Amino acid sequence: MSTYIPEYFPDPDCIAKYNGGKIENVLAAVASRFIGAYPPQPPVYRVHSQSGFNRLRDCRYDMNLEERLPELEAGQFVYVWGKLWGDNEVEAPFSVSCYSPVKVYINGRLVFSSNLNDDVFPDRRTFFRAGMDKGWNHLVLEYVATGTGCGGVFGTGSVKGAPVHFLTPTAQLSGCEGWIYSGPQQTSWAAWLEAEFTEEQMTARCVWFPTQQWSPQEQATGNCSRIFGEMLGAKAYAWCKLEVNSLQKDDIRLQGSYRGMAEISIYVNGELVAEHQNVKGMLDIQLELGYGLHDLVVESICGEGNWGFELDVRSGGVQSSLVQPYPVEGLTDPWLYLGLFTKEAAPKVLELTSMDTLFGEADEVTFWRVDQPNSWVRPYLESVMFGRWNYPLGVTLYGLLRTGVELKAPHYAEYAQHHIEQCTALHEYALWDLERYGAPGINHQLALMDSLDDCGSFGATMLEAHKLRPLQGAPEAAAEIANYITKVQSRLPDGALYRTSGTVDFMQQTMWCDDLYMSTPFLSKYYEMTGNAAYLDDAAAQFLHYKERLFQPELGIMHHVYDYKFNKPNGVPWGRGNGWVIFSLTELLEVMPEQHPMRADLLDYFRELSKGYLKLQDERGLWHQVLTDPESYAEASCTSMFIYAFARGVRCGWMLEPESYVTSALHGWSGLTRHCIDKQGNVYGVCRGSGYSFNKLYYKDELTWQLNDTHGVGIVLLAGIEVHRLVRDLEMKSHGKQNEWHDEE
Repeated sequence: MSTYIPEYFPDPDCIAKYNGGKIENVLAAVASRFIGAYPPQPPVYRVHSQSGFNRLRDCRYDMNLEERLPELEAGQFVYVWGKLWGDNEVEAPFSVSCYSPVKVYINGRLVFSSNLNDDVFPDRRTFFRAGMDKGWNHLVLEYVATGTGCGGVFGTGSVKGAPVHFLTPTAQLSGCEGWIYSGPQQTSWAAWLEAEFTEEQMTARCVWFPTQQWSPQEQATGNCSRIFGEMLGAKAYAWCKLEVNSLQKDDIRLQGSYRGMAEISIYVNGELVAEHQNVKGMLDIQLELGYGLHDLVVESICGEGNWGFELDVRSGGVQSSLVQPYPVEGLTDPWLYLGLFTKEAAPKVLELTSMDTLFGEADEVTFWRVDQPNSWVRPYLESVMFGRWNYPLGVTLYGLLRTGVELKAPHYAEYAQHHIEQCTALHEYALWDLERYGAPGINHQLALMDSLDDCGSFGATMLEAHKLRPLQGAPEAAAEIANYITKVQSRLPDGALYRTSGTVDFMQQTMWCDDLYMSTPFLSKYYEMTGNAAYLDDAAAQFLHYKERLFQPELGIMHHVYDYKFNKPNGVPWGRGNGWVIFSLTELLEVMPEQHPMRADLLDYFRELSKGYLKLQDERGLWHQVLTDPESYAEASCTSMFIYAFARGVRCGWMLEPESYVTSALHGWSGLTRHCIDKQGNVYGVCRGSGYSFNKLYYKDELTWQLNDTHGVGIVLLAGIEVHRLVRDLEMKSHGKQNEWHDEE
């Protein structure tokens, strides 16, 4: 196929001129650039007040002000204030459902005003986009009380793509998550809001709720009483760290008092250093500790009312202090608290010093709290990439895992494992967080799983990483994904996976060829893990079901989507959608036993697809966004998947006439390195995430490419790995049997 292909970058910048002819150098450049751009970043732990607005499952905040302010009268105003940090100027998606009229201001700009229709349909969602500044963005919502209520539901307009949480303004609550709101106001602040104001000026304008300070009476009670209440015999814990800055071991003295206790025990680095069984008394503990941070845990049992303790460091010239055991934004003292537990079911002290684990059993399951009214610690994912769970990152991390193995460079695989395990280790917590707070702060796509996109791609990579070393929480997450795909995801009567709904209306009653990738690699790998052939059989059947609806026999390629609303395929052979099909088929064939009854049909299908795609490669070795339209842009992710499938098919002996596919794979890799990857390891020409259309021009003109899009980075790595293995095999065979192609992995 011949056509003019616009250059993504000047020819002298292509990586082919700088890799010394070595595929390994290309893999290292692409993988290292990605890791350098997105270094490991753990979740941010923040204080959350349960007296504030909870989020719903769509990650928006329910701001029902009529319930919170029963004294409200019609015509009065209430203001809700929160803030977001912006790394860059962007257009952000928002959504609002109105209990009453609302205006939304961002940094003094009026960006949204509800209309008469919005105001009387609280179940409807109105979407809008608004500009966000680099730096702090202060969002102020003006609600007007009416006879129908006051307030609304406000937050993200993209629950899958941008499940944002807001931070609490004011210096006193700095670092906390959530919004604050005013009491009833007689007049509008509109003119004042549109003028320039500071956070200090806004703070001083009224009293803000919820208050995050104890009353004088509460402050006078024991810390355990005001945090947990009182239940005789119940156990609670407090945890901080003791920081010692002396370069040699020195005497450290802990002093304080306790009251209302049946028992109090104090541990340093897991060892018991003091124990008392009096109701009240003084604490005076001598320790010899060296430089560093030392875990300090107080275990207490409620004996009577007003229970609590005070404990601090009293040391002469030694530089030492009590510090937070883990960074928690919004925490105003060193201690985290945990409880209440029945004495028999309480966790062990040695199990406590963790921030990724739930504690307790059954109704007592809980997480860390702080010494503020009704306030808890919650993890929030605030990284733009690391630690996120989504389907494009599934294939990106798969590429990094395999690159680490292929190059014998374990740091690439370890990065991917760390990313994945950050998700799986917190999965149990995320489900608890969802049930307790309405929407999770982490792992939102896995915890709120309602589509194949949410689980199959990343889940397959998780299982691949779990082979290299056991990952905390991976087997449990895998079992939930398997249950979702096999028992929850919608299917047609013949068992074909199918979308009855989606985040947008046009997804309803559709079958996407992408969904073979979102399901069958996971099913294939879960079969490997469990030995249960039902998962393998399901994966195999899906390819035949999808072939029946989407295959174009005259071209040997696939339509993108079958739409049951019109009972026909959409007629457009989208490049990446086709790539997902043949890529996923190779993943299945790799693990399928030779004697499987569907293997012959699937091999025939693989060869039909390969023959169809081979005809559509252009003179530079690339494939295009619309496979049959050479005027559409050269697309890197589908090119990579066809290279991957051809190289693997030759190596594994699946091709009846392998020579042309060897030539195609090598030509394709040359095309990628000359036209789609620059000398810095940047990947160009990767189509962004798609919708679908019956209009070819949507794919050609509207569905544009993005630099270093995660839909393509990983598959470029995987293509390079397969070509690297193919070349190695060809070189080995050139010194042995000339036509011995079969080399099953």
